[in-house]
Amino acid sequence: MDFLTSKATNTGFVAGLGSGKSFVATLKTIKMKMENPTETVAYYLPTYGLIRDIAFDKFPTLLSELGIKYKLNKSDKEIHIENFGKIIFRSMDNAETIVGYEVFYSIIDECDILNQDKMTIAYNKIMARNRQKHSEGKLNQIDVVSTPEGFKWFYQRYVKEFNSKTDKLVRASTYDNKHLPAEYISNLEQQYPPNLLKAYLNGEFVNLNSDTVYSYFDRKKHHNVTELLYDDIIHIGQDFNFNGCISTVFVIRYINNIECVFMIDEFSSKDSYGIVETAKRKYPNRTITIYPDASGNANKTNATVTDIQILRQGGLSVYANNKNPRVQDRVNSVNALIYKDRFFIDTNKCIKSTEALEQQAYDLNGVPEKFNGSATIDDYNDSLGYFIYYKYPLLDRTVSTTTFIL
Repeated sequence: MDFLTSKATNTGFVAGLGSGKSFVATLKTIKMKMENPTETVAYYLPTYGLIRDIAFDKFPTLLSELGIKYKLNKSDKEIHIENFGKIIFRSMDNAETIVGYEVFYSIIDECDILNQDKMTIAYNKIMARNRQKHSEGKLNQIDVVSTPEGFKWFYQRYVKEFNSKTDKLVRASTYDNKHLPAEYISNLEQQYPPNLLKAYLNGEFVNLNSDTVYSYFDRKKHHNVTELLYDDIIHIGQDFNFNGCISTVFVIRYINNIECVFMIDEFSSKDSYGIVETAKRKYPNRTITIYPDASGNANKTNATVTDIQILRQGGLSVYANNKNPRVQDRVNSVNALIYKDRFFIDTNKCIKSTEALEQQAYDLNGVPEKFNGSATIDDYNDSLGYFIYYKYPLLDRTVSTTTFIL
């Protein structure tokens, strides 16, 4: 593996989903630590949640499989390898914390999850920390690994600003991993639109951002007036906002034995009590399931009760993830349903949601625009996105490390 053995000052590794990218990054970090026992190495991730997943799960698993003794210090976010020193883990979402230490080797994972401005600040901080002198005079190295997420920070750094004297770019596709489950690639091909397949299977840089976020949506093509049946279950996507909680309402139908979603209504409420009252008034004597913004577990309408608890106490069946998905993953799930003609909307009743799907664009950092105030177009798209992502998530972006063998 070119990336694993690269001695370049800066090596970028861009790879498709399931290609073993994070596993190879984990393995190279351990390799660098074992080869340089008197020096410190650092592993950087966009969020603390990813540190928890990688540092507290993948690293211990691989170290144990390799028969290497270690101690995990969760509070300091460090792994101490017996007789070989430590690996430190840091989050990049708050670059101000990247201070007060020096390392010989740094590796950055999933750099394009952060917006470009934030990632540039974090990278400059990382370069400043990457200055520990090697006992044998070796040159310091910084490696970066990422799934291609359009023409974002990784592309700017390792393609547009590529320096042949110090840089190396390594590419890998999902097809390179011969140890994936047989259905993994076919599932991706069934779920993703063509531009995402180029990025997430082939590891290519493609334009993921058109002028609008939901570029596959067509109000004429996806318009459908759907009447409620007596036994329909009501599904509600829910976004919480002060004085403007947005609810989008769906039923599920089958077309040619393929499950499709039909958006039949939308409404706005002042608070969570209003959501319950309106939902039960509009859809009496029906099973109502609601898929809220995960932050509703923390938002409090009064001093003791959270928004999600209010929904449950009001008799609604609540389905919520422990945390909200990555914004791009939620967008991709919605776009995949739209592209596959599995999403339909009553444009006459869902006027604001239709406008939101047509109008929301990407900002200068390549993320969906957010607007000030309540009941804005991003709130309507967030609402329907929570339901669709929960019910129809795309294939998990991670694959067990044991499925990739060098």
